[in-house]
Amino acid sequence: MVRLLQIEFIKLWNNRASKILIISYFTLLTSIALIAAIKFDIGPIKFHLAEIGIFNFPYIWHFNTFVTAFFKLFLAIVIVSMMANEYSNKTIKQNLIDGLSKKEFILSKFLTVVSFALISTLFVFVVSLILGSIYSDYDELSIVFSDLEFVAAFFVKLLGFFSFCLFLGILVKRSAFSLGFLVIWQIVEGITTGLLRWKLFDKDTTEMVMGFFPLQSMYNLIKEPITRLEAVQTVADQVGEEIILDYQVQWHEILIVLGWTAIFIYLSYALLKKRDL
Repeated sequence: MVRLLQIEFIKLWNNRASKILIISYFTLLTSIALIAAIKFDIGPIKFHLAEIGIFNFPYIWHFNTFVTAFFKLFLAIVIVSMMANEYSNKTIKQNLIDGLSKKEFILSKFLTVVSFALISTLFVFVVSLILGSIYSDYDELSIVFSDLEFVAAFFVKLLGFFSFCLFLGILVKRSAFSLGFLVIWQIVEGITTGLLRWKLFDKDTTEMVMGFFPLQSMYNLIKEPITRLEAVQTVADQVGEEIILDYQVQWHEILIVLGWTAIFIYLSYALLKKRDL
């Protein structure tokens, strides 16, 4: 498996566009620290983001994993381009001629996907730990390392999304069309949500049904954290509103995304096995 990973990372690192995208992605993950520098004064009102609790433990695990998940599109481009280059440069055919089986080829791509998800997760974990150590009002270990299920959910979310991108790259063979298909699928899920809500179900039932769709199930893993923020809760209380939401990671949502991951990898292999390369 190490040999397969080495082959993939050599290919990626020798591709200038992929190298730039990977570096940009991890730079953006680090840039979340810049949020701490956002401050402005409007007369007597002094606003400093780091002081309203977004970097408090354990809230930081929820906030950072939710926000940084949006940067995953950078690696999505790398993954679909990785497959497009295999076809356009004929390296996939050459790999198979050199003795690599189709199963090993898919395994090498999946290992790359797992590596991207794992490295991203470790990166966000370390950045969050450093930011929390600097800005958090709480330093008890029991508080610092609580809510780490958001970090695990972040890994599963990236793993599922990157596996979907890998499947699209194999299915469509062209990076631009693969990304276009990804956008179209997002629109399809949005339209389906609207139709189900309009014609068939109430809001709760619609959300439950859509929770089985790939992109929505991945999004559901980490709920939006803004309304969980203590400052937002305080404002809501002052205006007579009560925010009661379940922000925790649900085990069945983890299983749904892992199920889609297995489906995408299997379909990638089945598609490659069927094709005459």
